[in-house]
Amino acid sequence: MADLTTVRLPRLPGDLRDLPRTSPLRKPLVDGDKALTDVTNDIARPMEGRPTRLWYAGMAISSTMLIIGFAAIGYQVLTGIGTWGLNPTVGWAFDITNFVFWIGIGHAGTLISAVLFLFRQRWRTSVNRSAEAMTLFAVMCAALFPLIHMGRPWLAHWPLPLPNTRGSLWVNWRSPLLWDVFAITTYFIISATFWYIGLLPDFATLRDRFKGLKKRIFGILSFGWTGSSRTWMRYELVYLLLAGLATPLVFSVHTIVSFDFATSVIPGWHTTIFPPYFVAGAIFSGLSMVLTLMLIARKVMRLEDYITRRHVESMCKLIIGTGGIVALAYMTEFFIALYSGNPYERFTFMNRAMGPFAWAYWIMVICNIVTPQLFWSRKLRTNLLVVFIASLFINLGMWFERFTIIVTSLHRDYLPSSWADYTPTSIELLTLMGSFGLFFTLFLVFCRFLPVIAISEVKGVLRYGRSEAPTPKKEVTP
Repeated sequence: MADLTTVRLPRLPGDLRDLPRTSPLRKPLVDGDKALTDVTNDIARPMEGRPTRLWYAGMAISSTMLIIGFAAIGYQVLTGIGTWGLNPTVGWAFDITNFVFWIGIGHAGTLISAVLFLFRQRWRTSVNRSAEAMTLFAVMCAALFPLIHMGRPWLAHWPLPLPNTRGSLWVNWRSPLLWDVFAITTYFIISATFWYIGLLPDFATLRDRFKGLKKRIFGILSFGWTGSSRTWMRYELVYLLLAGLATPLVFSVHTIVSFDFATSVIPGWHTTIFPPYFVAGAIFSGLSMVLTLMLIARKVMRLEDYITRRHVESMCKLIIGTGGIVALAYMTEFFIALYSGNPYERFTFMNRAMGPFAWAYWIMVICNIVTPQLFWSRKLRTNLLVVFIASLFINLGMWFERFTIIVTSLHRDYLPSSWADYTPTSIELLTLMGSFGLFFTLFLVFCRFLPVIAISEVKGVLRYGRSEAPTPKKEVTP
């Protein structure tokens, strides 16, 4: 049976396939002069044969981190959150820092998939699938920390507005923590639906390619996809509607997360700049994590022809833009604190830069403001090793940004008699390591069993940048 996804490829408004052959076009989005069958073969190859040694090595490292992290979580659940380094002054620390960090990581998936789709950015076709999966995995990692922070994860259903026998005990609708429950749940459901709808054409391709159990599984997942014109028309309409629905979530979810801080009266938190500041920072950190995963998947799954230097360069340009917004937010925070005349605000921000946790603040500044400036050089932003190292530094800097906001605003409050330092314990460090183990384990499993690149969408831009028709190749029926 022929590959059903080649019956009718999705067309975008102003598709370059409508241009004359002699039109001057840009650099191709796919290297190697690929034919339609080559795309299917290359992307399906990791799911057919044995994984590479790099995949096994990555899986061994990430699964080990996951096991150690979950052992630490089990210990602290049985023992209590006294295993943390918290104290009456610093009641939020690693747990909420990690929560905000992972929620921010999940933002870039929706940005790349939905927003760039609405703006008709064709280069997104090679990176949107892994970015969408990253969103789901990051939200899963983020959901761990509020449950642990409760101290009694078996009572996690209490924040939900469910019929109960607890008498007058009911959820507090005025609490931003409850808003988080609804915002993040909605974000996860919409993102998962958007991700799954985009997979339908590829599931049909794999259904017609595989045999036996895999064929039956992908047949169920494809929902009877036929590849007809009517099917493609409805698919494109639904995909467009979901993209439009998901776009506001990019801005709303982390805005609501920022309300956890902005609605308080604590100096350093009580500010109106937090919603746009948190959204820009979330997109900034998410883009850097997508870049990290792109470069890992490119090497581990041997997809160099599909995740090209052009894709990396485009991501670097987005990081320059969002990094500039984050840098402006840092300066605006200091200006507001100094101009307001509020001594408590002034002390909080001076304490961040010159207090006991100044080392964390300057790590944040160097990683988030200085590092992105490297990408102004085309030579550096096309050097994959430099880009990979820079993306790791940005991820580190964004974690320290959340740590700085939370800990330095708490450890010295209005009364010097209640000042206290904070030092994370080994349990907290192992829990953080376990969350990274969970994230990378899920991503490597995804790369192994599902198409990490959207087959049908890549085929739709295959001729982009080609001034002449490719050399005819013999089409092999999968």
